[in-house]
Amino acid sequence: MSARPATAHSPPAWPTGTAPRGFAALAAAGAAVLAVALGAAHYMEEHGHVVTGMGNEVVWGLPHVFAIFLILAASGALNVASVGSVFGEAAYKRRAALSALLALALLAGGLMVLVLDLGRPERLVIAATHYNFRSIFAWNMILYNGFFAIVLAYLWMNLERRFAPLSTPVGILAFVWRIVLTTGTGSIFGFLVARQGYASGLVAPLFIAMSLAWGLAVFLLAQGALASWHGAPVPESFRLRLRRLLGIFVATVAHLTAVLHLTNLYWAKQAPFERFILLDGAPYAFLFWAGYAGVGTVLPLVLAFHPRFAGPRATALAALAVIVGAFAQLYVFIIGGQAFPLEIFPGYATASAFRDGEVAPYVPSLPEAFLGLGGVALAFLIALVGVRLFDMLPRESDAEPGGAAR
Repeated sequence: MSARPATAHSPPAWPTGTAPRGFAALAAAGAAVLAVALGAAHYMEEHGHVVTGMGNEVVWGLPHVFAIFLILAASGALNVASVGSVFGEAAYKRRAALSALLALALLAGGLMVLVLDLGRPERLVIAATHYNFRSIFAWNMILYNGFFAIVLAYLWMNLERRFAPLSTPVGILAFVWRIVLTTGTGSIFGFLVARQGYASGLVAPLFIAMSLAWGLAVFLLAQGALASWHGAPVPESFRLRLRRLLGIFVATVAHLTAVLHLTNLYWAKQAPFERFILLDGAPYAFLFWAGYAGVGTVLPLVLAFHPRFAGPRATALAALAVIVGAFAQLYVFIIGGQAFPLEIFPGYATASAFRDGEVAPYVPSLPEAFLGLGGVALAFLIALVGVRLFDMLPRESDAEPGGAAR
């Protein structure tokens, strides 16, 4: 790939053959967490689910919370590049390479957790070559592979000057593909009619909105860290635009979440589940109101729109709050939806020795937590090495002559 000549407004690149401060320590820390995660996956593979908190009722545990977060954030992290390519916003387009790199890194981390948590990872080649097109899981295999290929091509075209004219059409394709991919991920849950907390046509658009908010939150943290690392601060005007955009996405997620729960409350058959999730179920009700509604919604909205809060610290805190709320929301949605008792025969009473009508217990184990953190570590390492190999900072000034922001 050809190197780009620096312009008068470009920040200085790292000297050839030298690493930025702390690179070795950060890479070693990420590799250590990844090694522990792989050890935890091996431990669970050898001993089975008995060493986890999962059972016959809760079969998607904490690793799935990490995996779905990373997959949705991967789609959303590409939003910055999409705004640049689809709508021609120059300030966003100059950050397209970082946006695409984060998308690839997050998806790789999420799929690693997903494959290792489902068991028998050596049989992945069968899933990748034999498709049952009546299964939403088979559709998602195609969507994930396509996302990798399209975003990798888009990243290459943003880094290689010869292919720059092709970046816009490929970016538009990536925009469409990621919307379809997120719809497919949401449909995995929306099509599960046996689970009262999942089966809804609102899940797919909710997942699209969540991906936009969570991916932008990850991008803001990465952009801020990279700017601090490189010694080139992000212009406050552009940071303000992204922070307000984050607030809009958070408000959209809150609206769709409220519509989903209000729809369930309107149906009499869903009232027991909603009472469980919102009032009685522990720890799900607490996580929903304190974790998602409080930390993940109210706090970032205040930080995004209140005039007293500005600057990189407020932006980073808002992004962190969104991510904390994301994990709380996914924990309630994924695990709470499984813990609520199945209604296998509606209208009939059932009796067996398998805890009919009882809430399924679930307490995450350390191996599960380590495996989930391993996906974060892999995404971190890919992004870290990519930033080290390629200069991901914008190559031109973010301001027009005279200081006017674009």
